[in-house]
Amino acid sequence: MNIQLSEHFSYRKLLRFTLPSIVMMVFTSIYGVVDGFFVSNYAGKTQFAAVNLIMPFLMILGTIGFMFGTGGSALVSKTMGEGRKEKAQQIFSQLIYASMILGVLFSAAGIAFLRPVSAALGAEGQMLDDCVLYGRIILAALTAFILQNEFQSFFVAAERPQLGLLVTVIAGVANMALDALFVAVFRWGIAGAALATAASQVLGGVIPLIYFLRPNPSALRLVKSRFEGRVLLRACVNGSSEMMSNLSMSLVSMLYNAQLMKFAGENGVAAYGVLMYVTFVFLAIFIGISIGSAPIVSYHYGAENHGELKSLRRKSTVVILAFSAVMFVLAQVLAAPLAEIFVGYDAKLSALTCRAFHFYAFTFLLAGVNIYGSAFFTALNNGLISALISFLRTLVFQVAAVLIFPIFWEIDGVWLSAVAAELLSALVTIAFLAAKKKHYHY
Repeated sequence: MNIQLSEHFSYRKLLRFTLPSIVMMVFTSIYGVVDGFFVSNYAGKTQFAAVNLIMPFLMILGTIGFMFGTGGSALVSKTMGEGRKEKAQQIFSQLIYASMILGVLFSAAGIAFLRPVSAALGAEGQMLDDCVLYGRIILAALTAFILQNEFQSFFVAAERPQLGLLVTVIAGVANMALDALFVAVFRWGIAGAALATAASQVLGGVIPLIYFLRPNPSALRLVKSRFEGRVLLRACVNGSSEMMSNLSMSLVSMLYNAQLMKFAGENGVAAYGVLMYVTFVFLAIFIGISIGSAPIVSYHYGAENHGELKSLRRKSTVVILAFSAVMFVLAQVLAAPLAEIFVGYDAKLSALTCRAFHFYAFTFLLAGVNIYGSAFFTALNNGLISALISFLRTLVFQVAAVLIFPIFWEIDGVWLSAVAAELLSALVTIAFLAAKKKHYHY
């Protein structure tokens, strides 16, 4: 039985409603991990480093999907809470159509500038050629990737999070199966990994598009919609925090790679790549909770149901803190086994990766509060505070720390900089939540 946004949410019902989003995000991250596993173990350290070097640039071009998805779903859910369901469908449709047009434009621009960007990031020789080859294949599917990111949020707003999970599973299984076939069996190396990823993104973007184009029992459907610049601007401003978060993370990853190349060379970039793959899985739980609960918050905010809004904020915080503690312990325990799985063929690289895990694990105690806090303000349609939290967390604090800490602690300072950034961000997030409590009645 489907849970409606308008219902009262107990702990059990909140976990049931957000679970598909949590599993969806974790599964998406896991098939990214599988991608990295095959490249590292079957294509080699150089191609693995090439993927991790160019990946931040590719993610920057796909951030528009997160912006339209989170900002748009909050606006759509709030509009439904106000009782204007036809208007909600028009807003939803306009955002999907706009993202498709922008996806084509960004794809063409990305392919045109791929080689000079790769060279600017430090790639040369074979690594440069690998970056360009991988990037061109991925960018060919960029529009589908943008839609895939966008529909993850809109499936929740449509009260069909289970369908979003099903689509993610289909895309993920396809990616993992094609990785095994193209990289391990056919030995296509980095090109095979890119083709597998691109194919999964096409499935993840096109299947939901077909679903929403046809008559369906969900709360949303793609309809004819005229262009409204004000609506598009509101969604962009409201979702700017998620775009800023992903954009900043990509830019900061480039800076991390530059620092790691300076202190540890190719091994440093490879170790950071392993760290990011696993971190994405852990943080996916926080992101899933945030994505799954955001439309509920938006709906009750639009309906002016302050009691339910307060209950949702309190229950979500308890859930986030519980997961934070569990993930910190798991990260410490699994550091060595995970390093062995990815780079066990190189003892020095494996030791470096394991040490990085032990430092980085402390970020999991703090990241959940920051991710949820930013998403909570997005759900309240306060894109400014949400963007400020994301901007400070993913760009300002991280850049400052990763430039300063290595001066004193060299490569260990790179890993510690992430912990410091999350700690400072948590203090800012808590301050904003306390300051705006009476204004939003949560």
